[in-house]
Amino acid sequence: MVALESTLRILSLGAGGFIGSHLASHLLARGHTVTGVDIHSDKIGELLEHPGFTFVRQDIRDTGFEVERLVAEADVVIDLIAYANPGLYLRQPLDVFHLNFTENMKIAEACVARGRRLVQFSSCEVYGKTVARAAPGKLIDPEDPALATFREDETDFILGPVSKHRWIYASAKQLLERVLHAYGLEGRLDYTIVRPFNFIGPKIDYLPSDTPGFPRVFPHFMEACLKGTQMKLVDGGRNRRCYTDIEDAAACIGLIVENPGGVCARQIFNVGSPKNEVSIRGLAELMRDLYATKLARPGARLPSIVDVPAREFYGPGYDDSDRRIPDISKARTLLGWEPRYDLRETLERTMRHYLAANGS
Repeated sequence: MVALESTLRILSLGAGGFIGSHLASHLLARGHTVTGVDIHSDKIGELLEHPGFTFVRQDIRDTGFEVERLVAEADVVIDLIAYANPGLYLRQPLDVFHLNFTENMKIAEACVARGRRLVQFSSCEVYGKTVARAAPGKLIDPEDPALATFREDETDFILGPVSKHRWIYASAKQLLERVLHAYGLEGRLDYTIVRPFNFIGPKIDYLPSDTPGFPRVFPHFMEACLKGTQMKLVDGGRNRRCYTDIEDAAACIGLIVENPGGVCARQIFNVGSPKNEVSIRGLAELMRDLYATKLARPGARLPSIVDVPAREFYGPGYDDSDRRIPDISKARTLLGWEPRYDLRETLERTMRHYLAANGS
């Protein structure tokens, strides 16, 4: 590991979530100090006594939130604040827009006012659909991976119509990116944008039965394994994703925060693992196989895999990205980063974490 030239005072907004908790642990291990802001602390319990970590239990939407003071006290601001769940995009689209754009803009403007560097989390959702999905039946080889490989500074964004309001999240993130870029053009903000590609690992989410809400795919499948119920595949689970181990992701984002030689200034980075592409159906089958062969108690009932229409599972207004493969040439070239973990070992480690957490 490269030695640090200096340590940083880091303000991490959304530090109590899945990504934020792992990133805070990584940055503290690197010798930095972290002030973490969130409304929950259950995923960072082991950090609350760390001498380099300060926790502020606060909702950034509260009128008393002193964003400029906290920004002024930091060298780098990490903004992880987001609603990132397809169920929310459909059921609470205005809340999704206001948190992901309006509230995030307040953080960006505080960084502009105080002259602080901002590491802004966006989403691979901004890329939308592939050309193959947008022009069905018109391509010679719609399975060509090149058609689904997204490059930060080159790839056009292809989103669905307004009636498919599932895209409000991607639109809010895309608009935020464009405003940060405009501030950069005027020389008023030093920023780096991170586009995560399906991070996965311990603490990724609560199981659906543990908390009300809208489960994402891993906790939904994990609970089905634990209870021997149904793994529901929306529209047959044909869409594909590239899953990225959270340890790989934290290592890359840590380099982005440290910004060696200033190479991350006003850059956008895909953070993902191109080799770990799998369909949602393939993910369900792999998780069920791992559970059956390595994790289940003898005689445990295995989950069934069933297809459900998107409208039945999510409701009206649903649409989705069909395939998204990150081009990570920039992270490789500028940061010397390469993902290490394959999907099978990441899933097994993550599933073991959930088994232990649930006493299974």
